Amino acid sequence: MVRQKGPVWEHFQIIGKNDDSHPRIRCKYCSKEFKRAIPERMRDHLNKKREEIKMQIDDKSDEIFSGIRHLGYCYQYGIETERNETRAFELYEEAVEKGDIYSIYQLGYCYQHGIDGIGTEKNYDEAFKSYGKAAEKGHVISMYNLGLCYDIGLGTEVDVIKAFELYKKSAERGYLDSIHQLGYCYEVGMGTVKNEIKSFEIYKTASDKGHIVSTYNLGKCYEDGIGTEKNEYKAFELYKKAAEKGHIISIYQLGECYEDEIGTEKNAFEMYEEASNKGYITSTYRLGRCYQLGIGTEINRFKAFESYKKAAENDHTISIYNLGKCYEFGIGTEKNGNKAFELYEEAADKGYVTSTYRLGRCYQYGIGTKQNKNKAFELYKEAAEKGHISSMIKLGDCFQHGIGTEKNEMRAFELFGKAADEGIISVVINGEQRCKWSYHFI
Repeated sequence: MVRQKGPVWEHFQIIGKNDDSHPRIRCKYCSKEFKRAIPERMRDHLNKKREEIKMQIDDKSDEIFSGIRHLGYCYQYGIETERNETRAFELYEEAVEKGDIYSIYQLGYCYQHGIDGIGTEKNYDEAFKSYGKAAEKGHVISMYNLGLCYDIGLGTEVDVIKAFELYKKSAERGYLDSIHQLGYCYEVGMGTVKNEIKSFEIYKTASDKGHIVSTYNLGKCYEDGIGTEKNEYKAFELYKKAAEKGHIISIYQLGECYEDEIGTEKNAFEMYEEASNKGYITSTYRLGRCYQLGIGTEINRFKAFESYKKAAENDHTISIYNLGKCYEFGIGTEKNGNKAFELYEEAADKGYVTSTYRLGRCYQYGIGTKQNKNKAFELYKEAAEKGHISSMIKLGDCFQHGIGTEKNEMRAFELFGKAADEGIISVVINGEQRCKWSYHFI
């Protein structure tokens, strides 16, 4: 028996097999595609886009240009016809000439995203002008987009005060993305006086209306005590709610909650795995740590190596460093000092201070490069000046024993003392233990 499709299906075009109970679909009002049609997610999408959709469906001010515009949509997204973005652009221009406000916005979108077919090349200046014209005529989404232009300097100079005013104006008309953005402005004091309590309230309003990113931000507010009292259990529930709706960063955050037992006692591994499979690179790195340390799964150094390698290939700095450690110590792969050195150098160039320290060790002990104690000293000094504790110890060691520099026991004593003040180092100076060290793999 074939289950009857509900009213939500009227707003989506099936682009997969019609006889499939969960076919591939595309929203009729934007370019959003779903690989598997699931009514709950379809409704969530429509709720988020409802202001935009309402304007498209209810705009009866001029049936002629409304029809021209919708024909443009059909060509832009290939609805009941072959996709032809150049033709879509031409139709939007025709509707604009006849005074269609929504098409002015759509034309701005075309100019903003350009190339590969919105029928024209990218032109941020023209996008800014189009959004400005539509915003002046009361188009809510254009107000938001114009705010973004001022926010990031798209087609105009950055002006966070104007951005704030436009987000506020659009938010007052109920546009969810603007409500969220307004919350962010109050949280960080962008274009207005910082007000964390107001930020919290706004995120809550948007979250209650189904805005997923606001649900995530609300979770951060509860976790970090931003505008409200800390409540790790509420934070966990909000991350879980957003994660269930496919928000990738929330899936990752949920993994951190499981790992650090924030608001729960369950395990992190599955959440990192899910977020990694969805392409969130930081989760791929975390997955590597789970495999290496046996967090929520059995220790598997080969899989740890592969996870770090995958994340490193996507330019994840800490993974580049960890991959270097794998090669140096033979974790999940054969030892290769040369590759370790190259990876430490790459991560150090990206500003990762622990890699600067490791690079110093490579030069001191000749790992993957020619021994150079002077270079080792300089690298320990560079990292120590940035507050890296292990480098302070190695620099002190250099001064104590004259490694790459002249002996200076007073300077060595000062560095050991500074590291001791941090409370995380155990070293012996003239037979006496100074303090305690606790080391973990980053």
